Amino acid sequence: MAASAGPEIERLISLLAKLPGMGPRSARRAALALLKRREQLLVPLAASLAETAEKVVNCSICAAPDTRDPCSICSDHGRDNALICVVEEAGALWAMERSGAFRGKYHVLGGLLSALDGVGPEQLRIAELIGRVRGGEMGGGEAREVVLALPATVDGQTTAHYLAERLSAAGVEVTSLARGVPVGGELDWLDDGTIIQALRARRPA
Repeated sequence: MAASAGPEIERLISLLAKLPGMGPRSARRAALALLKRREQLLVPLAASLAETAEKVVNCSICAAPDTRDPCSICSDHGRDNALICVVEEAGALWAMERSGAFRGKYHVLGGLLSALDGVGPEQLRIAELIGRVRGGEMGGGEAREVVLALPATVDGQTTAHYLAERLSAAGVEVTSLARGVPVGGELDWLDDGTIIQALRARRPA
């Protein structure tokens, strides 16, 4: 992979190449940048990775990564226990938090239903979600509303439909994020699916 490089460098490149969005060439460039700035980047990064591997755990309630269990969000008494936002992975949770608009709790599924990939309900944290909705793990009573913040993909919509059926049977209100024209978006740059969703979700001006 890296001609004339030692085995340690080759291993570094190989591991970097496994990261999302990083192919062999990008991994080689990243490795060279780290080696070139060893004291400023490589050494602090290695220390940070070691500390993260040692201290970070998945929250026993929502499954988000944090250095405490329950995580800082689940431990926040200022948040609404009866409002749960369901996301695919922690990255979506972080995106929601950046907005500062959601003050409820979260539930990380750990993936999406996918017949092609052999991912069924048993492989996701759906049973845990149902338990939380019924008041089993929340410590604050039953849920009032569950917001499905899942991707607008085939697998995302399949998962949302499945969850809506399961949660409706549990007697909780199920909502989903509105989809349509983004803030600052121009119609001639939008795909047909986005325009269709925007028309279906139109509201009084």
